[in-house]
Amino acid sequence: MDGMRLCHLSELPEGGCRGFDPRGEGRDTMFVVRRGDALHAWRDACPHWEGAPMAWRKDAYLSGDRQHIVCHAHGARFDIASGLCLQGPCVGQSLTPVPLLVAEDGEIRLAASQDL
Repeated sequence: MDGMRLCHLSELPEGGCRGFDPRGEGRDTMFVVRRGDALHAWRDACPHWEGAPMAWRKDAYLSGDRQHIVCHAHGARFDIASGLCLQGPCVGQSLTPVPLLVAEDGEIRLAASQDL
């Protein structure tokens, strides 16, 4: 299977999320949210302020009720499945998706070389 390995599906908690640093830059540049067997991967950059990291601490990308992605710098809320901003300074804008590949054995990889 092509693409850089991120983790195994079992390493992503159901209803949770996790940040990744696939290029070894010393900070997470993308994150993955798991909803059952569905994985939603996004660039860790708020569209309101390009390049602004969204989590306030490691892997803290979700709202308290775990129903939305939140940019903790700007208070924006995003739909988990579509990445669309529903509330905050970037309403109508979207997060940048990151294509993934999931192998039959549960290994999760980047689908191609990504600019993260």
